[in-house]
Amino acid sequence: MSESRAMVQYGIRDLRAASFPLPDIGHDDALLRIEACGICGSDYEQFDGALPVRFPVIPGHEPVGVIERIGEDAARRWGVREGDRVGVETLIPCGACGECAQGRYRLCRGDGRGLAAYGYRSIERPPSLWGGYAQYLYLEPRSLVHRIAKDVPPELAVLFNPLGAGFRWAVQMPRLQVGETIVVLGPGQRGIASVIAAREAGAGAIIVTGLARDEQKLALCRSYGAHHTIDVERDDPVKAVRELTNGRMADVVIDVTAYAVEAVTQAVDLAKRGGRVVLAGTKGPKPVPGFLSDRVVTKELTVMGALGVDWPAYEQAVRLIESGKYDLAAMHTHTLPLGEAERGLDLLARNEAVHIALVP
Repeated sequence: MSESRAMVQYGIRDLRAASFPLPDIGHDDALLRIEACGICGSDYEQFDGALPVRFPVIPGHEPVGVIERIGEDAARRWGVREGDRVGVETLIPCGACGECAQGRYRLCRGDGRGLAAYGYRSIERPPSLWGGYAQYLYLEPRSLVHRIAKDVPPELAVLFNPLGAGFRWAVQMPRLQVGETIVVLGPGQRGIASVIAAREAGAGAIIVTGLARDEQKLALCRSYGAHHTIDVERDDPVKAVRELTNGRMADVVIDVTAYAVEAVTQAVDLAKRGGRVVLAGTKGPKPVPGFLSDRVVTKELTVMGALGVDWPAYEQAVRLIESGKYDLAAMHTHTLPLGEAERGLDLLARNEAVHIALVP
């Protein structure tokens, strides 16, 4: 094959097929033959124009595939060879800025040529294959990859990305301890992943909130270890958590809802005095009505913003997937061909899917 088919987003809600020549591979880069790419909630936000992206781009930042061609230096650095399956991290750190030097490559200042991340880099930058909605992905020298066993179905292997977020956001960042109570706001992919991660960490009580239309997802949360779920359209979540915890409230609250600005004030109200709040769901350029910063002060809360996932969390996610400990197939609801990417985005936006994988 001399070219790669891809779905290109040319503008807001404008997603069309295109083809690109496969690049030559040198000593320090590689070419990935994509087996599957997960569709993330932020993919829909990008599709709908809520994210500041420089179009045109090939979306998709959750790719898993097989190394088709690789240079000698890249193979030695990544510890992989042709034929190995890998999951590709979203971010492409520069490796030279102060943040990268301190191991915080999620906050990389970049090389001055735009956001260095798969699924967000313009196709105008050669060799154009910068997104997972394609048959092939170019792996530049600074890419970060994780080996994944080949006996894992590709549509489940791509769960390394949301599960990695669960481990970092719900456990590592707030330092969730054995026996503590965690409330997860939002039962989407990363909410479910947070439940699994919290269970692995030994949380004493896992509580998940959602809407009436989220019942399928809330049921999945319960099957993966959530002790309680709350329909916020039927019950006041603050009152419900107070009753469930005998007034203690939550040690940790993580907000993974999209657009729902009211979840921010809810998170503050649900956290106990001295508790930790992780804000991971993006809201767009919208203020948070009713937010009182004094509530953070008087409760002495620790409030953290979560951006991306790091190497240890991804590795923990991959090992968990490979273990087969959880029936992750129950979380995966749709496998779609590459040409139906827009349908997949709409299914996710209409809450008619939990997890979707695109396959070339």
